[in-house]
Amino acid sequence: MSEESKTRYRIGYALAPKKVKSFIQPSLLVTIILRIDLFPIQTTKPLIDQLPFDCIIHKSPDPEWRNQLEQLLLQKPNIVVIDRPEAIERLHNRVTMLQAVNQLEIANGFSIGVPKQVSVENPQSLIGCVASSGLRFPVIAKPLLANGTACSHQMSLVFNEEGLRGLNWSQPFVLQEFVNHGGVIFKVYVAGQHIQCVKRKSLPDISEVKLGVSENSVSFSQISNVTAQDQSDDGVEKLIEAAELPPSSFVTEVASQLREALKLNLFNFDMIRDSSVEGRHLVIDINYFPGYAKMPCYETILTDFFLDIVHNKPSVISKDC
Repeated sequence: MSEESKTRYRIGYALAPKKVKSFIQPSLLVTIILRIDLFPIQTTKPLIDQLPFDCIIHKSPDPEWRNQLEQLLLQKPNIVVIDRPEAIERLHNRVTMLQAVNQLEIANGFSIGVPKQVSVENPQSLIGCVASSGLRFPVIAKPLLANGTACSHQMSLVFNEEGLRGLNWSQPFVLQEFVNHGGVIFKVYVAGQHIQCVKRKSLPDISEVKLGVSENSVSFSQISNVTAQDQSDDGVEKLIEAAELPPSSFVTEVASQLREALKLNLFNFDMIRDSSVEGRHLVIDINYFPGYAKMPCYETILTDFFLDIVHNKPSVISKDC
């Protein structure tokens, strides 16, 4: 057995309690036990006093934690942190999170982009904003901030101008054009160079006829009811099962280019297949440090990712470094 295979690695994590419960499951601990030790970081205590770690992973809403992390990076710029706060911050805004997608260059008959969308800073300026921006109804209204709070998940499917007037939102938000995509969404999980794409249920397609007779708007908390009106649970499952995954080479290329553009290692993105354009795919959302436990074989993939990081890091983190 090589010396490297005998080495144990210390990975510190700063995660909210809910994230700890969902991510650090017994199955993960069993998988990593021979090579890796996971240590909780106390965000209320000086971070530098809790070293050494071979790597730090984090997703904490605590502003003091970010301040501590940034100070540590200034003192020890070679410390391995997954990921850098300034890169993560880009995903907290639903405009800046998607800008990198338009930089991607994909070949082989496929294309990638984002739906048309407009940012609305002042809710009073809604009237006429859809037509003036070139968007077509229906649109999805999403809060501009995507920071993991309950408010950031408040979304509505809006069918007309009357629906926009009825939103009564006080915070800035974006209006994203709804694109028919066969009722299936592709969730692509990225952990460094490890990439996996899975199929999930999405909103059903909306025909011109249905658009003319729909309610003014529907909140996402009611979306399951909308889907249930269109087809049974069995019908939805058959729809998902029949949907073809995008080619793995295409998914890998998009994910790899996004990883480079965003300068992030731990994220996932939601992608749909535009029903109206052959080979056209759209990224509609990007999330940092998502619920990896929902991904098949997440334990093995994350273990391999951790080992990739500690084997390739510039130096071992220690109190003496």
